Amino acid sequence: MVEIAVSLFSSLEEIGWLVLVILICAAAVAGYIDTLVGGGGLITIPALLAVGVPPIQALGTNKLQASMGTGTASLTLLFKREISFADVRWPMLAAFIGALLGAGLVQYVDAATLELLIPAVILLIVMYFLFSPKQNLDGGPAKVSATTHRCTVVPAVGFYDGMFGPATGSFFALAGVGLRGQGIVRASMVAKTLNFATNLASLLVFIWFGQVAVLIGFCMMIGQFVGASLGARALMRIDPTKLRSLVVIICLVMLVVWFVKRL
Repeated sequence: MVEIAVSLFSSLEEIGWLVLVILICAAAVAGYIDTLVGGGGLITIPALLAVGVPPIQALGTNKLQASMGTGTASLTLLFKREISFADVRWPMLAAFIGALLGAGLVQYVDAATLELLIPAVILLIVMYFLFSPKQNLDGGPAKVSATTHRCTVVPAVGFYDGMFGPATGSFFALAGVGLRGQGIVRASMVAKTLNFATNLASLLVFIWFGQVAVLIGFCMMIGQFVGASLGARALMRIDPTKLRSLVVIICLVMLVVWFVKRL
């Protein structure tokens, strides 16, 4: 019988107050940075691994807390008519389906493999942030049609988010700029809706398989909300390149803590 929801830790005593505070703070920092430049998952997933959450539950719990930020941002953009639902509904569906497939597949990956694979993927994303060439963020002519983008790139990024997830929003935004010729602001807005679709799809799968630490996830949602709110206020005053460096540093620290605990 499939459990619809499960908490990896059922009480605060099992988690420990210090661990919970660390995770809430990590979620707050991630929400702040993700609102500005994306990549919040590069902080929250290593943080969950570092405090001893098993890899598959770390992915599922991350989806629960991340849904707060992307869901709030998407609804705000839609209600303020910054974007139209008619423009994003089919890309959101494509992203949703891709994430369903990715999240479903990762349930059958061996835990020991995931324990090595997740940090390796995160390190690859960090290297991408460090060494990728600068993009033209002003947009330009579209290199692929909307249909091609929706049927190939969007579900592919969605599939990645279902399996792993860090920096998905950044990948959606960069695809919008580089392939669809959108300006960075427009691309980032669309990316939030697509990332919400992938988070929701992934979360449903992880809940179905009972791989979400519910108590931890809900507590981290508080940090995510606080961080995202502060990030929205600082949006026009922060140098994004400095924040990218902060993402990399925090991510590497969390991964070192995780590695030391395994020794």
